[in-house]
Amino acid sequence: MAKIRPVGDRVVVKPTAKEKRQEGTVIAVGSGRLLDNGDRAAMDVREGDRVLFAKYGGTEFKLDNEEYLVLKENDILAIIG
Repeated sequence: MAKIRPVGDRVVVKPTAKEKRQEGTVIAVGSGRLLDNGDRAAMDVREGDRVLFAKYGGTEFKLDNEEYLVLKENDILAIIG
């Protein structure tokens, strides 16, 4: 996969199912949401986490003939496992 680095509180997820696109594996994580004081909020998810995400959340894209989603961290509902 080509290198991709999400910005802010965004996460790149590779969906695990074609039809029911609400579960996937985190591929890349942004640096976190920028707080009013200039600090970054730590992200709750890490690369490799299996996650459940909102049904209509995120933006789909293709890279190297693979399908991915870019989600805001608050679109992630749970970490599996």
